[in-house]
Amino acid sequence: MDESMTNQTETEKLQSLTRLTRIVYLCHVLSFIFAGLPLLIAVAINFMRLDDVQGTWLQSHFDWQVRTVWMALAGFALSGLTFHTGGGIFILFITVGLMIYRIALGWNALKAGQPIRE
Repeated sequence: MDESMTNQTETEKLQSLTRLTRIVYLCHVLSFIFAGLPLLIAVAINFMRLDDVQGTWLQSHFDWQVRTVWMALAGFALSGLTFHTGGGIFILFITVGLMIYRIALGWNALKAGQPIRE
């Protein structure tokens, strides 16, 4: 296979992985509507396709997305455990706000074709 075919194949693969990364961000957004199930789908996609993004700028997005899911699940669990004390509502608001921030930051970086800068 000549170099131009290899470059075209790599470009197509990167475009496909970029679309997949968008879908994962969309799953994060949909988790606000459909409870936590889209978050679990998102993290499953990240883990199943992690090898495909190794060494690319998309790897930073996958890492960011996985950390967002774990942070959200921990925040929701802590909120649920402390809801009866009144503190849970504040933890819930902080968790949702942090999720919105992380999704927006990641989406904007992806749209610009840039890795996440932490």
